[in-house]
Amino acid sequence: MQGNTHIVGGITAALAFAHYSNDNPLILVGASAIGALLPDICHRGSKIGRKFPIISKLVNTFFGHRSFTHSLLFLLLMMVILHTFIPYKAISVGIIIGMASHILLDMCTKKGVKLFFPASIAVRFPLTTKTGSKVENVVLMLLVICSIYFSYQLIVEFIASA
Repeated sequence: MQGNTHIVGGITAALAFAHYSNDNPLILVGASAIGALLPDICHRGSKIGRKFPIISKLVNTFFGHRSFTHSLLFLLLMMVILHTFIPYKAISVGIIIGMASHILLDMCTKKGVKLFFPASIAVRFPLTTKTGSKVENVVLMLLVICSIYFSYQLIVEFIASA
């Protein structure tokens, strides 16, 4: 999936989570948008890879693309690091939500992800698509629609509680 799809996927996941959380939805959404880009630090052509080219090259050299940074191990490691060093829970939770949505979206591609790294098994959903395809554009539009719906629901809840 492309960067824009990952960002909107992270935002959608954070907005959905906000309905069941007491965390600030704006913090969740912002952190999730950032977290949705983090797993692609292993790809020099990604949005985050272009911002941090040296780190991206190092991670790619050691692990390759869609392996360690797209695994449950990385997700768990980031959870521990974030909860240890970020005092505001909504930020760390939002980043993890974004990362998880990124991994799920990449499981919709033909290549899949190395979810159980260091095991080299690629995990993907039965129905997959090619990155940048028309199907991905449909997924992006559906995520946008879901984001609008979840945002509307949060606004209605906020107004009702005021």
